[in-house]
Amino acid sequence: MSFLHISGPSAPAPMGQGRVGILLVNLGTPDDTGFSGVRRYLSEFLSDQRVIEASPALWQPILQGIVLTVRPRRSGAAYRRIWNEERNESPLRTYTREQAERLTMRFSDETVSVVWGMRYGTPSVAQAVEELMTAGCDRILCMPLYPQYSATTTATANDQLFRFLMKLRRQPAIRTLPAFADHPAYIKALAGTTRQTLATLSTPPQMIVTSFHGLPNEYVAKGDPYRTDCERTVAALRTAMGMTEDDMPLTFQSRFGPAKWLEPYTAPFIAGLPARGIRRIAVIMPGFMADCIETLDEIGNEVRAEFLAAGGEELTLIPCLNGSPEAIDLLEALARSELQGWIVNSSTQSER
Repeated sequence: MSFLHISGPSAPAPMGQGRVGILLVNLGTPDDTGFSGVRRYLSEFLSDQRVIEASPALWQPILQGIVLTVRPRRSGAAYRRIWNEERNESPLRTYTREQAERLTMRFSDETVSVVWGMRYGTPSVAQAVEELMTAGCDRILCMPLYPQYSATTTATANDQLFRFLMKLRRQPAIRTLPAFADHPAYIKALAGTTRQTLATLSTPPQMIVTSFHGLPNEYVAKGDPYRTDCERTVAALRTAMGMTEDDMPLTFQSRFGPAKWLEPYTAPFIAGLPARGIRRIAVIMPGFMADCIETLDEIGNEVRAEFLAAGGEELTLIPCLNGSPEAIDLLEALARSELQGWIVNSSTQSER
């Protein structure tokens, strides 16, 4: 008895013999600054039950009514202040693409493909995985670009990946990147870019304020390790920079709604510094791998204006890692560590 085996150019390789894929996942961004584009993005983002844990029966009427009637105009104006007009896109999309392109170059001699996707908006996680599978990838490392773990960020990025995989008959093998709150390569990158920024100043700041995206206290009480991860990051960065808690305090930004969130809140903390005689500061936002509306507008515009109005003289924004060599060194080190066994000579490059 014989069997006819038919194969062709489109026949997939046996599992485990295809390419390896790396998927960078960031939060997301509207496609444009208009009301409908921002509303669509905010609706997807704020409908995520990892982000807003309230009962949908209670939350959705509020969201679809009051919130999405008022907030898109305000957010759209903020996006317009920081919009990359040349590419007609938000800086977050520009920098995330740049990270993927530059990481691709680090793996140019290996059977590794690198793509990027957004948890909310486009390109979607599903589109990114389809791109990798079309390229012949049967093993994928998902790298959520969140140094500090939270269910509202890392977990929901992984959720979205596995939702798509549930629809596939032939699934690729998957690995997911753990948080890297005090990974040596991450702290080295933060310290390096901080020193580069400070070297451009004629007078050093009196304080470097660290600002992380906030989280409701209730989420932490339920077991979210986010605050602990933020504290680990700042402790390691203080050590690397030779600074103390007074030199480099920890704060939290982007509070939303009436609930109590992690404190101290960034905006009132910074606005109160001139009354203490601290009029020159720098602000670093280590929870963001790429500059975005929260860093460039919320801190760079709104908080800066409040600080200057309160008597401050200079607020220096320390850029996020973005597409810097330090950022790509970090991503390569993390990827190679997690890809051991999937690619040859995949030893970590954390000593670069």
